[in-house]
Amino acid sequence: MASPRRRSVPLPLLLLVFPVSLFVVLLLHHRSSGPAAALLSGAGPSPDPDPRRFSFLIKVLAYDRPAPLRRCLRSLAAADYAGDRVALHVLVDHPPPNASLDASREILAEADAFRWPHGEKRVHYRAANAGLQAQWIEAWWPGSDDEFAFVVEDDLEVSPLYYRFLKRVVMTYYYDRKNYSPFVFGASLQRPRFVAGKHGNKIQLDSETRLFLYQMVGTWGQLLFPKPWKEFRLWYDEHKSKGIKPILEGMKTTGWYKKMGERIWTPWFIKFVHSRGYFNFYTNFLKERALSVSHRDAGVNYGKSVGPDSTLLDGKNLDFNIWELQPLNKLKWYDFCFSEVLPGRVVRKFSELGSVLNSVQLENNIVLISLYSIEQRIARNMICHLEKAGMQNYIFLVSNPQFQDDLAHRGHPVIDGTGLLQSIKMSNSMYSDDFVEEIMVKAHVVKKCLDLGYNVWVLNGNMISLGSKLIEPSDQSVDLFAAESVDLIFLRGSQSSKKTWNELVILRMGDGLMSSKSDFYSSLERKNFVGMLTKVLGSKGDVRVGKLDEIVPVELGPHTSNRSLSEGHCKVIFWSHGMASDSVQSQLENMGLWLTDADSSCSAVVCSQKQ
Repeated sequence: MASPRRRSVPLPLLLLVFPVSLFVVLLLHHRSSGPAAALLSGAGPSPDPDPRRFSFLIKVLAYDRPAPLRRCLRSLAAADYAGDRVALHVLVDHPPPNASLDASREILAEADAFRWPHGEKRVHYRAANAGLQAQWIEAWWPGSDDEFAFVVEDDLEVSPLYYRFLKRVVMTYYYDRKNYSPFVFGASLQRPRFVAGKHGNKIQLDSETRLFLYQMVGTWGQLLFPKPWKEFRLWYDEHKSKGIKPILEGMKTTGWYKKMGERIWTPWFIKFVHSRGYFNFYTNFLKERALSVSHRDAGVNYGKSVGPDSTLLDGKNLDFNIWELQPLNKLKWYDFCFSEVLPGRVVRKFSELGSVLNSVQLENNIVLISLYSIEQRIARNMICHLEKAGMQNYIFLVSNPQFQDDLAHRGHPVIDGTGLLQSIKMSNSMYSDDFVEEIMVKAHVVKKCLDLGYNVWVLNGNMISLGSKLIEPSDQSVDLFAAESVDLIFLRGSQSSKKTWNELVILRMGDGLMSSKSDFYSSLERKNFVGMLTKVLGSKGDVRVGKLDEIVPVELGPHTSNRSLSEGHCKVIFWSHGMASDSVQSQLENMGLWLTDADSSCSAVVCSQKQ
């Protein structure tokens, strides 16, 4: 990391900043109510962001290196600001007690004498040593939603083109509402080289990719957007006050935090970004070029001078149109593992279902998971188990619009059940409750899977698949398998399954649900899709249903233990719909199966390289 401190820093820390479909979601996901929410929203109605109010602040973090600071300030002053007024704030940390003051005196003299022709210049000299974490976190509190901060450590050098490029990014992706996402926290100018997730993919980008989004924060020239930074500051205060640590297992940065503690700040921001599902703009200029480079001077992070990490991109070596930016929906998104994320996959019409199913399937297998009537914290814990098992071919059936958007922006594919039924002229007013709607949505999604020739699993959010992916049953003589106790089915994508489903299930189930006098309708209280399916198939009598012998479900209860899970090679644990969520969470915690943290996000990052 390009730290402004001449202190002994372990080499792993240095690696942290090594260049480390339409998605327009206007509804911000869950935020805490109370004073923090009031601070984020302001005391009263605030005006919408206006490009005419755009304000750019440069925050230079300095400590004890006069010569690198001089080089940094000169490069900033030489940049093209197109006549804009830009403020420069030089933040100088104080030496620790009993340390020499000579370097500080020289830095202050350098900063005072430095001529800044582009606007206001301020020098802030601390009265006591703050450290790197406080220097970053206290560098800025946004004055408005139109104020942006560019944070620069003192051993950096920027390109003359850096400001014009960053301003263009802001105008395109912040002020242009059709290209805006509230889940973008800023833009990094460093060359991306570092993947923080353990066992993640290498950073490999094609030569046509100039701009992309990546969850990792950069510290070698990072532009911060005002709203996410305010949100982070309040989140940081709350977690600090409660003694919560930024531990995110599966990340290399967590190991550094356990070793370095509060001397570093990035693990805090990384944990915040993970909890919110936020992203950062990065550039890919090829030939190891970047708009901001670290000189990695001797005595900072290295025993001897290593030299610049990249080549500075300027007008002399510019061989492409740097000002041409693609629409947001054309850009690629990557998580901490540098696995591609596909945000915005929300199926609201039946006509949209096929393309999303095609993007979900792996080896012609799809897992349909219903989250109807499942509390969000329980659903999020289940998602953590899916990630731990490396399952990637799932799609969620969700009834809550806000939850749909939150899952979708994180890259999870979701189906809006109400919208899907309305698109095929089936109003939910035709049915008595959400469970009836859920049954019909499941029936039509399964039909589409079978029409496309895909095998499909259907399960609910009141269960957890333990330790492995769902495996296709070995019995090839049967196309339909069911486990009624756990409400789980598997269908092969065969012509036989397709014929049975279209001729029996879709027609007979719909007729049965519409008739309040039928036995079919009277059994709805069980809220069991497999039970309803059995009644439909039983009315014909010639459809053989196989048993899922490979799965031995265990019901969660007061006497359930880890030992009971290991007996009989259990594959899933489930609980009744009537079981209180607090009891579910408590028992899963006791068994080590609760994988979310205080932010209701996964407590670990699991990198599963794409097949």
